[in-house]
Amino acid sequence: MVVVLVLVAAGAGVAWLRQPKSIIVHTVMVQESSGGADRTLLNASGYVTARRQATISAKNTGKVIEVMVEEGMKVDEGQILARLDSTNVEAGLSQAEAQLTSANTALNEISASLDLAMREQDRFEKLAASEFVSKSDLDKYQTDVKVLQARMQRQRAEVAVAEKTLAVWKQQMDDTIIRAPFAGVVISKDAQPGEMISPISAGGGFTRTGICTVVDMSSLEIDVDVNESYINRVEAGQPVEATLDAYPDWKIPAKVIAIIPTADRQKATVKVRVGFEKLDPRILPDMSAKVAFESSAPAPAAATHDLRIPQSAMQQVDGKSLAWVFNDGHAERRAITVGATQGADIAVIAGLHSGEKIILDAASGLADGAAVTEAKP
Repeated sequence: MVVVLVLVAAGAGVAWLRQPKSIIVHTVMVQESSGGADRTLLNASGYVTARRQATISAKNTGKVIEVMVEEGMKVDEGQILARLDSTNVEAGLSQAEAQLTSANTALNEISASLDLAMREQDRFEKLAASEFVSKSDLDKYQTDVKVLQARMQRQRAEVAVAEKTLAVWKQQMDDTIIRAPFAGVVISKDAQPGEMISPISAGGGFTRTGICTVVDMSSLEIDVDVNESYINRVEAGQPVEATLDAYPDWKIPAKVIAIIPTADRQKATVKVRVGFEKLDPRILPDMSAKVAFESSAPAPAAATHDLRIPQSAMQQVDGKSLAWVFNDGHAERRAITVGATQGADIAVIAGLHSGEKIILDAASGLADGAAVTEAKP
């Protein structure tokens, strides 16, 4: 009985020794690649800016009596934003109107006198033709007509001057009303009623230089400083994917508007203007943003960039690309079709599926169907 047991144990030992041993291998998961990231040529950062932004001021120095806007208010082009004290201007305007009235009255008086003198001249010319009056009497009336005609011409010039003066005062009156030069949103209110405002910095800190600041939200774009070493990767019209720091998960389609044709000597950068494909109320001036400059070439077919594996997981045998798949404890030899190299990875067009495990650095003696065990991390 003992001899039988010994023989059975010996047979089992021989069978165990002849059983192929499992090979310990390192594996990695087949991953789906990101087509958009593959097209990125350059990453940079910048700030949202407005092409149309103005601090609205007055043409002349004056005291503010009314401010009709608040921060965040939308304004239309030509809308009244504020009014200045117009007391002195109103007095000058009244005086100019009175001077114009006086000039027109004098013109009417001279016109009546000239009309009478011309009728007298006609009568004396007829009498002189019949020799009922002397030539000297006729000369007197002809001279009176010429004098009144000269006075008439001068008075018309006086009326024109009075009209111009009145127009100047009307313009000064209109200048006391401050209007929006374009439609936009008020982002700051810089003056209050009672304060002095001037288009130039006068009077120190007691004089304001603006009523408010208005931004045209339809002119928002991103200004980016690109290192001059990489500016050759950027061109006008190039597609861009922008991301605001305030909304990191929001990918905003954009494009390059222009490359400013000058470099900053101190920073060794070139400014690039990036425009949004579609504006959104969430986009605000001076927000920080990151931009990814993408290739302007058409994107390849989605299937060519579906999967990605490390280059070390691929083998070349007789000119064909192979990969070893970890399949339920066994190695499976798989023919694959590869695409473009992406850093340390390579794109797989066909032969693998997302989520499969492949063997890294497969041993040269690894055979199809061989028992394999994943190495512990």
